[in-house]
Amino acid sequence: MSRPPRPATVAPRRGRPRSDAARQAILTAALELARTRPPADVSVGAIAAQAGVGKQTIYRWWTGKAEVLLEALADLAETEILEPDLGSLEADLRAFLEASFDAIEHQRLAPVLRGLMAEAQRDPGFARAFRARFIERRRDAARRLLDRARRRGELGRSTDPELLVDVLFGGLWYRLLAGHAPLDRAFARGLARAVARVAG
Repeated sequence: MSRPPRPATVAPRRGRPRSDAARQAILTAALELARTRPPADVSVGAIAAQAGVGKQTIYRWWTGKAEVLLEALADLAETEILEPDLGSLEADLRAFLEASFDAIEHQRLAPVLRGLMAEAQRDPGFARAFRARFIERRRDAARRLLDRARRRGELGRSTDPELLVDVLFGGLWYRLLAGHAPLDRAFARGLARAVARVAG
């Protein structure tokens, strides 16, 4: 007796994984170029060449290089945001700032951040996207640390959490943009101590 024919096998479609691979290649290429080249030398064409894709692939998903870099930075920040719970506001802020400063140094993000902030000054539309997709996410993480401190009784009744968040990130951005002093662990400790004292 003959066996019934086996059903034909169909190879899985790989269109979406290829798109995901291209997206990751583009984001990786954009970050690497922004880390090592002046902003004027980072173009959509340069990103496409580095990623091994056509420029039309980039323009299919983004309007230009700033949006590519913003998405790359936002993706990276999702893995780098630390929300420690060490029992006191000063300890939490110190760990938060140390992790942030370490990420900027080890991931070589200083030129990327400076370039995106400069673009935000030129383009109001990009500024809104930069605030929503990067700045506010970082601020939200700091707000959660302050909210936890409030529940522990570490914040004064008249303390304005938004002002503390401004002070916290104001120090980071001032040193990053002015370049007069490093974003190091000594600064993280001092800034955390100052904010914690004002908070109480």
